[in-house]
Amino acid sequence: MAKVDRPLSPHLQVYKWRVHMFTSIMHRATGSALAVGALIMTWFLVALAEGSAAFDTFMTCMSSPLGKLVLIGMTFALMQHLASGIRHLIMDTGKLYELKANTSSANLTYVFSILTTALIWLFGYGLI
Repeated sequence: MAKVDRPLSPHLQVYKWRVHMFTSIMHRATGSALAVGALIMTWFLVALAEGSAAFDTFMTCMSSPLGKLVLIGMTFALMQHLASGIRHLIMDTGKLYELKANTSSANLTYVFSILTTALIWLFGYGLI
């Protein structure tokens, strides 16, 4: 086999994971999760149009502990995707490329998404 003189990419074990790398991956993952959320929303709209029996089935599923966990997860995915999307828009202007600013903005997306998810659900249950 011929010797290759070009640089080889390091394996994943060589990379030191940083928060901004994880945030980029989370942006893609939450986008995919929101596609599943769109299917749940479609189920809701179809159940609403079908009548009370279908709507009761939907509400039974979504009011179960697993259903509530899915809805909380979807809220977090929406808030995380929103915050990360705004971060990417700011980066498109040429800002936040310095390592400290990039790391801080990545951390801020998680703070924002956790706080807004908590506030939405606390407000929804009338606790605020």
